[in-house]
Amino acid sequence: MNLLNLRSSATMAATAWLALAGVCAPAVADGVPAARATKHASVPRTDPMTVAVRKSNDSGVTIQYRVDGAGRIGRPVSVALEFDGVTDPAGATVRMTTDASLTLTTSSSLVLPAGQRTSATVTVTSNSDGLAYLNVFVRQNGAMSIVAIPVQTGAGSAAMKPAGEMKSSAEGEKVISMPAKEPLKESVKESVKEPTKELKAPSK
Repeated sequence: MNLLNLRSSATMAATAWLALAGVCAPAVADGVPAARATKHASVPRTDPMTVAVRKSNDSGVTIQYRVDGAGRIGRPVSVALEFDGVTDPAGATVRMTTDASLTLTTSSSLVLPAGQRTSATVTVTSNSDGLAYLNVFVRQNGAMSIVAIPVQTGAGSAAMKPAGEMKSSAEGEKVISMPAKEPLKESVKESVKEPTKELKAPSK
């Protein structure tokens, strides 16, 4: 009798232990523990910056930029800027302008200290669809670098006048070159009038 009780107690204890182990074990989904099945939140990807083309006679400052997203009419767009290579102890200066369809809503000037990399973010707002430019002028030691940063608004493209061609002026500004028009030549027609003949009645 005691032997049966011992076996029954051992069986009950084993059953209880297995039940407890099943409750405490981590949940398994598709054979993967729940803790490992958890996905990490995706980190927003930042597009790389564009390095502006350098010229042999520019200011010597390296300019990088990035336009964060496509613009919409009336909605601000951020433009990230980065400047490096300032060697003049007096530093360098930055001046910014925009095309007529863009409005610069942040400061239009910066001072770049020597020996440091300077980052800045400016904001522009467009009032029409198409392509417009944020113009960045950097001056150091009397030399200047000019970069025209394109800002696209909507799905349209820059409107150009008929037969116009986009060119750069000597100062680096974008201009539309129009073909010269010749003066209008009008043909002058001379009206030739015959002399008026008077008809006289024959004399009787």
